Amino acid sequence: MKKILIVVLALFALQVTAQDKKEDRKNRKEKMEHHKDMDPIEMAKIKTKKMTLALDLSQDQQNKVEKLNIKNAQLRKVTMEKRKALKDADKKPTPEEKLKKENDKLDHLIATKREMKKILNAEQYEKYSKMAERRMMKGKHGKMKHKKGGKTKEKRERKAEKE
Repeated sequence: MKKILIVVLALFALQVTAQDKKEDRKNRKEKMEHHKDMDPIEMAKIKTKKMTLALDLSQDQQNKVEKLNIKNAQLRKVTMEKRKALKDADKKPTPEEKLKKENDKLDHLIATKREMKKILNAEQYEKYSKMAERRMMKGKHGKMKHKKGGKTKEKRERKAEKE
């Protein structure tokens, strides 16, 4: 009787976690649809306000960061439209095109990073770098970021900072 109860509880737990994952995917899709319809300028202003709250930016810094965010959002929108056009045409990029795209993306990231370094002070830039790194890890690895022992790199770093 105890064994049956344990099996039933285990199945119930699996069912609950599976439903949570479905909810997360659904919420993520809704959020992506919402962002896709937003104007790049609106997106940039929202991002700037979030950065202002997180980094305690001055008015001058806010203006400079907003200009940079608008430029980046417009570039992202254009890139997304190009990618969508290729997808609709069932065209796959050649390896050379993929390499060029990746190089352009990295060049843009480097330029943005340099620009942010000019705008922010040392403390703000350090905090911005950590935020950017977390965002990249979250986007790139998603579910695969767990390492042995069930802890992510991010959690281990936070624990080390506390000690």
